[in-house]
Amino acid sequence: MVGNFRALNTYTNPHRYPIPKIQISLTHIYQEVYIPTMDALKGFHQNVVTPRARKYLRIIVHCRVYEYLKRPFGIKNAPSHFKRMMNEIFPEELPEGWLIIYIDDIIVCSKNWEEHMYRLSRVLTKIQSVNMKISIKKCHFGSKELKALGHVVSGLSLGIDKNKGAAVFLQPMPQNKKEIKSLLGLAGYYRQHIKDFALIARPLYKLCDKDTLFEMTVDRVKAFESLGQALNTAPLLLMPDFKLLFRLYIDASGDGLGAALHQVQIINDKPEEGPICFISRQIKPTEARYGTMITDFTAVNSLLNMKTPNRHMLRWKIAIQEYRGNMTIVHEGGNFHKNADGLSRWPLPNDINNPAYVTEEAFPQIPIEGISVTDLKTTFFEEVRNNYTQDKNCSILCQLLNKNCKDNALINALD
Repeated sequence: MVGNFRALNTYTNPHRYPIPKIQISLTHIYQEVYIPTMDALKGFHQNVVTPRARKYLRIIVHCRVYEYLKRPFGIKNAPSHFKRMMNEIFPEELPEGWLIIYIDDIIVCSKNWEEHMYRLSRVLTKIQSVNMKISIKKCHFGSKELKALGHVVSGLSLGIDKNKGAAVFLQPMPQNKKEIKSLLGLAGYYRQHIKDFALIARPLYKLCDKDTLFEMTVDRVKAFESLGQALNTAPLLLMPDFKLLFRLYIDASGDGLGAALHQVQIINDKPEEGPICFISRQIKPTEARYGTMITDFTAVNSLLNMKTPNRHMLRWKIAIQEYRGNMTIVHEGGNFHKNADGLSRWPLPNDINNPAYVTEEAFPQIPIEGISVTDLKTTFFEEVRNNYTQDKNCSILCQLLNKNCKDNALINALD
């Protein structure tokens, strides 16, 4: 029996209780050997509804009125209330870090069999003490690998549940924008597993624009098929070890931003570098107009040390300031930076796989003569700045900026 509580939800005050992110919760499984999982049977139905609230949960069926005695599914605050209840049941176990609870999913982590039995006994005792019921069909004890929250998890890696990936791979072609948004929502849940996600899904995201007419063109059909294929062949991600160094590869282009977080871990008795997650997004219209001085990495790397950066650089400098003492910034050429390059751009112009690639033979050899070279003095830029006030146009601009501009970094650069 299902009730429609949409009208009730609009008048319900939100109960704000923190629910952890799934990906962050699963990282606590790193290097754990036994990871049994349990599932609360019809989770929300195990909460009793107060007599005062029952009158708001009435439903009419065949000229009869029924009241819910247990919390039904579809109520606005049901997840947050249930999460708070679970946290109150395990006040000692959760802070110890080996118990993971996401709504009604319970995961117990342990490094050996004795620890596994002891911790499992503690959890089951607490469950029995509050008369909570668990679904035996969804319980797995003594397992070293499990399927939880749409992922296949072990103590060393995190992968996509292939059944969930197949749901996109085998899905029929979307027929309207609502189905496109549903597809992108499901695929976006696994975007950290998919290299080039923003680039692959870009035609589908553009199709969701308000003023765009729905039409499955060739590039959109290709994007749909590529997205399903990427989900079906997504690589396993390493579990992060926070005692080791991380390598963050980043890049940007006119199409988007990309980053790949890697780490070197001991795998099969030898050090290997592997991905922890992939991040990518499309650029905003204003970002597409940024000049080379802002987007080029070598310029950014030197400007980070300037005392009077522009507004963009000042904002970015503040954002990464807390990490500066614990990181080293290194510039890598495109040939050594393909893991992040691919997340942000199509094939480069000098890539032979690019349809726009043109060989040198296509251009005639034109001799160039009479080149003159002028060396700039070290004081050149200082002289230019000092002569702002002598220039007819620049002097007016400087006066207006000094009078009206509140950007101290910009004013200091002019003074």
